[in-house]
Amino acid sequence: MQPTKLFAKGIVTGYRRGLRNQDSSISLLKIEGVESKADTEFYHGKRVAYIYRGQKSRKNKITKRETKLRVIWGKIRRAHGASGVVRASFRTNLPPKAIGATVRVMLYPSRV
Repeated sequence: MQPTKLFAKGIVTGYRRGLRNQDSSISLLKIEGVESKADTEFYHGKRVAYIYRGQKSRKNKITKRETKLRVIWGKIRRAHGASGVVRASFRTNLPPKAIGATVRVMLYPSRV
């Protein structure tokens, strides 16, 4: 039996912006396989994890092991435009190096 994947892959495309101003507290994500505004409805309210590697290792709070991996958690808020891009807000704003990086869109919490 194949293990089931509890997340979808997404890419950070940038911040919400206008012609001259950008709002770094709202990130734009493109989710794999989502091509229209109607498709984004399923993902509203889902959790998002941006996983990155830090320079020094820290002790993981759950497993109590030393690790260099860190995570910034966020939530998908709403659709952005008609092409399947979504807006997400994270607990701390995503750094600029996250633009173009992958994120995990968790398939929980369920709204069914």
